[in-house]
Amino acid sequence: MSTRSWSSDDITKLLSKLTLEQKIAQLGGFSVADLLVRGSGSLETGPVTDLTRLPALRPHGVGHLSLGWFLGRDAESLRTQVGQVQAAVRDVSPFGIGALIHFEGISGLVHDSGSQFPTAWAQAATWDPELARRSAAVTSAHMRNAGIQLLFSPVMDINRDPRWGRVHETYGEDPELAAQFSVAFVRGIQGSGQDNEVLATGKHFVGYGASEGGLNQAITQLGRRALVDEYAEPFRRAIAEAGLSVVMNSYNEIDGVPASANRWLLTELLRDTLGFDGMVVSDYDAVNLLRTTYHTATSPGEAAVAALTAGLDVELPGDPNYSHLAEEVAAGRIDEQVIDTAVARVLTAKARTGLIPAFSPPPTTAAAVTVDTVEAAEVRRAIAARGVVLLDNDGTLPLTAGDKRIVVVGPAADELRVHFGAYTSVSSAEMPIGMMAVMSGQVPGVDPATFVFTDIFQTRMPGMDPTFEQVARRLHPDAPTVVEALRAHDAKIDYVRLGSFEADAEQPLQAAAVAVAVADADLVVAVVGERTGWVGNNTAGEGQSTASPSLPGDQEDLIDLIAATGKPLVTVVISGRPLLLDRVARASNAVLLAPLLGEEAGPALADVLFGAVNPSGKLPSTFPRHLGQIPIYHGHHYGSGYGHPTGTRHGYGDLDDQSPLYAFGHGLSYSTFEVALDERAAPAVEFARGTIRARLTVTNTGGIAGETVVQLYARDEAASVVRPVRQLLRFARVSLTVGETRHIVLEAPLERLHYTMVDGRRGIEAGDITVMAGTSSDDIACAATITIPAYVV
Repeated sequence: MSTRSWSSDDITKLLSKLTLEQKIAQLGGFSVADLLVRGSGSLETGPVTDLTRLPALRPHGVGHLSLGWFLGRDAESLRTQVGQVQAAVRDVSPFGIGALIHFEGISGLVHDSGSQFPTAWAQAATWDPELARRSAAVTSAHMRNAGIQLLFSPVMDINRDPRWGRVHETYGEDPELAAQFSVAFVRGIQGSGQDNEVLATGKHFVGYGASEGGLNQAITQLGRRALVDEYAEPFRRAIAEAGLSVVMNSYNEIDGVPASANRWLLTELLRDTLGFDGMVVSDYDAVNLLRTTYHTATSPGEAAVAALTAGLDVELPGDPNYSHLAEEVAAGRIDEQVIDTAVARVLTAKARTGLIPAFSPPPTTAAAVTVDTVEAAEVRRAIAARGVVLLDNDGTLPLTAGDKRIVVVGPAADELRVHFGAYTSVSSAEMPIGMMAVMSGQVPGVDPATFVFTDIFQTRMPGMDPTFEQVARRLHPDAPTVVEALRAHDAKIDYVRLGSFEADAEQPLQAAAVAVAVADADLVVAVVGERTGWVGNNTAGEGQSTASPSLPGDQEDLIDLIAATGKPLVTVVISGRPLLLDRVARASNAVLLAPLLGEEAGPALADVLFGAVNPSGKLPSTFPRHLGQIPIYHGHHYGSGYGHPTGTRHGYGDLDDQSPLYAFGHGLSYSTFEVALDERAAPAVEFARGTIRARLTVTNTGGIAGETVVQLYARDEAASVVRPVRQLLRFARVSLTVGETRHIVLEAPLERLHYTMVDGRRGIEAGDITVMAGTSSDDIACAATITIPAYVV
């Protein structure tokens, strides 16, 4: 982008020329669905738009264009239709101001034409933020090519409860891990410089992933210190380190106040404390929820005033509440200056993205941007290879091609769809198919006349699974299933259809049938898991919480029946969240996690199973042993949780082992590694000039080359408020040949340990800090204690 040619004074002057109605129009969304001609187009060619409707529907202009992913079916048609809609918007808007067009894209642009990547949780399992930056840069190129300005990603929520269906969209449970990936993603989308053609959006502010009971949109029972010090950390860092300038509110309520109308949250914390000076947009329908769900407003105008005065600048996807703001101004219930403040933030975002002709005249024809498909494929494969996590292995893995007769079973073995989550091109393509099925009366028990769109997430769709599988294969025709990829290594592998995502009480698994199916096998590979998405028969995804995050259907029974045969068993789990896998772990010789790897899942898993790739993924979330342990996470406070460095605390009397099944940061390799303090020339751990520095040695003590992730943690030994028993400070991925030793230095600023003190100030008190290093939060190899001085911000 060229050097900025406008200033805040220019924004103020432009704002002064707008009427009240024109200003309000800048604060609302307009759904592209209102321009679609019903019954026109097809799933193959895309919809037809009627742009002549726009002047009557939005006579004062358009602030934001919603649901744009319904446009086009390939990159060229998307670019063409977006351009046509944008031109129509400029014609009806004052001074030719364009609309901010937003798309989704946490794991690739949500459109048939978008390059797709393993989901965010899988990216976090690589512990390699640079891969997230590179994937986001590809998505950014897609956006610029299509004329899209805003990406409603990344998801910066911290999640510690796997009952919640949206874990796969997050970077896991740890504030530091999530912060580093969030910063990388925002940098990838926005590039460098102050004027960016595209902007990332951090969501959901804040605490959305910590909803009570894991229920979507439920209350968040957290104190302000936890919200500020832990859950807001990814936002704090992305604002300071990557220039995040758009934030989306959360759907939750905190201490009785919905996030969309919470001034402490959206103004005092976000702006006054974290230093955010950008635009806040609503999640879809969030302002409506003040009336329909939370009952804190009784009219659209009241909801609008509550949200806008709290600091929510924009209502999306439409403006059913903000459209009443003029009436509220006239009645004296809101000052027009509040509207002006919000509009100025919107205009600033538009100026940055080149949508205001007076500041940056739009080209007559949008210049096409080349999307590096080679880079996209390379990054996609790297994430998949590094995101596979070896959870357990008694030496059964890796396999040798032709060495054993292998039988593959499980419902996920020959399905491609299972490897994709919500907010992917696959789930997006399924949405209109699901809606068409509902509205045409094809879904049993659903009345099209009374159906509410938001119910689509929970609606079961019997018989639709083959249709959705066809969608995945149409979008990714070259992607093999797991069994197909395994046969590329060993053509003699047999596949038997056993197990189901949905148990059939009339046709339960029979022990005899399972025994016969694997009778001639030397080893069995069971590929199990759960489906994740928006519509269909999923057990995870947006709006889909589960009381018990377990393998659905009869899959646990399948694992037990195979184990009962005495055959060696390798279990591959396809999931975008921690599941209850204790039964699986006890029955299996090896367990491998594939955290929704998308189109590269099959080849990545086959390469790991046969040793072509040495696994190096690490868990971004803790796996519980038992449902009753939830929520369970490594950075719990002294006196709580499972890890107590200074003595035993109360535990669960009916659990022999209080620890997690698989801890945060866990992940095995076919090699072994040793981490130690490096004290050759100076103390291995020291504090100097505001930085904690650890010098370490890492040695490959195994028989093959491999990669590991060295993890640096710290513990504040005493403070005036209760602190976590462990905080992640830094990490590094290290590649080592057999017997190789490398000397590495891991550094972190002291502010990583800052917290809100009793008097409300942020900083740290003087005292001892124990610094620990290892290859997992429960595999600490070495530690040292340093003394640090007090520091207050």
